[in-house]
Amino acid sequence: MKATISIPQHWAYPRFTLEQRTEQGTILGLYYYPSGTELAEQFDDGWRYVLMPNKNSDEISYLKEDQIQPLSPQELFTQITAEIEFYQSQIAILQQQLAAITGGSTNG
Repeated sequence: MKATISIPQHWAYPRFTLEQRTEQGTILGLYYYPSGTELAEQFDDGWRYVLMPNKNSDEISYLKEDQIQPLSPQELFTQITAEIEFYQSQIAILQQQLAAITGGSTNG
C-alpha cells in the first residue's frame, strides 16, 4: 500500500517529491512554513526540503524550494544507469560467492 500525504488546500503544492534526485542530492523529507507564522516571518513561507547530497555520507542539507535544481532527464538516466550497473556487479559477486559455498553454479 502506498502512503498518502494530505496537504491543506490553502498551502502551495510542493515542487519536488520525496526520494526525487536533484542536483543538490536526494530529497529525504519536506516541511512547510505557513504564512503568518513566526517561522515564516523569520525565514519566509513555503516549502523546505531535507536533502542527502551523497548517499555515502551522513551530511544533510536543508534548502528552500528556489535553491533546488532538478536533474535533466539525461542526468537522471545516467545516474540511474550507473547505479543499476553497480548493483548488477554486486549481484554477480554475491552469486559467485554463493556458488563457491554450495559447490554449484547459481546462474540467475
